[in-house]
Amino acid sequence: MEPNTTPGPHYTRYVAIGDSQTEGIGDPDDAGGHRGWADRFAERLGAADPGLHYANLAIRGRRAAQIRTEQLAAAIALRPDLVTVLAGMNDIIRPRFDRDALLGHLDAMFAALTALDIRVVTFTFPDIGAVAPFARPLSARVRALNADMRRLTRQHGVTLIDFEPVAATTHPKVWAEDRLHLSPLGHDLVARAVAATLGVPGADETWRQPLPPNRRTVAGAVAGEVRWVADHLLPWIVRRLRGRSSGTDIEPKRPTLLPVPS
Repeated sequence: MEPNTTPGPHYTRYVAIGDSQTEGIGDPDDAGGHRGWADRFAERLGAADPGLHYANLAIRGRRAAQIRTEQLAAAIALRPDLVTVLAGMNDIIRPRFDRDALLGHLDAMFAALTALDIRVVTFTFPDIGAVAPFARPLSARVRALNADMRRLTRQHGVTLIDFEPVAATTHPKVWAEDRLHLSPLGHDLVARAVAATLGVPGADETWRQPLPPNRRTVAGAVAGEVRWVADHLLPWIVRRLRGRSSGTDIEPKRPTLLPVPS
C-alpha cells in the first residue's frame, strides 16, 4: 500500500486521555517508563507538524467515570485541537458491568469535546475472548459496546477507528504476556492506525494486514494458559478483592503540553 503523500489536517495541540493502553503499559521506554501508542503517534504527527505540542493524561486502571471526572476538564483546559479517547475496557472486565453508565460517560465526553470543535478520535475494541480464552464470556459485552460506539460516534461526529473486524488486533504478538495490555508491536499498530486515519503524511493502511499465524502445539497452548492464570489472572483477581487499582498513587506521565522531539 502506498503511503499517504497528501497533507492532512494541521494540529498543534494533541491531548490523549484514557487508561493503561494510552499511558503505554506494555511498551517500555529506555528510561524505566512507558512509551505507548499515543507517544508513537505523537512522534509521527510531530514529524509532519513540527510545532506540535502533546500531553498524555491517561492513568492505568481508570474506568470511564474516572476518565471523565479526572481527565476531561484537564484536557479541555489545555485547549487542544485533537483529543484521543480510549475508555471502557476496565468497565467491561468488571463483574458488575453497568453498560448504561459506561455509555453515559462516553456520550458526555464526546459531547463536551466536539462542542468545542475539537477533533476527537476513539476506537472499538478487539474481541478479548480471542486474545485470552478465559475472557470469552466477555465477548458479547465487547461486541455490544462496539455497536454502541459506532452509534455514538456517528451522533457526535467523532472519528472512529474500528478495530473489531481487523484480524491483526487479536494476534498473540500484538498483546503483552498479560494479555491485558498491548505489546510494543500492538502499540505501534495502534499508532499507525491513528496516523493513517487522520491522513498523516507517510502513513498507510498496512496496519490492517494480517500477521503470520502463531503456531503452538496443544501442550504448549495448555501450558501457556496455566502460566497466564498463575502469573496474571490470579494476581488481578486478588487486587480486585482488595479494592486496589493498578493506578493507585499514579500521576499522568505528561500532564502539560510539551513539544514533541523531531
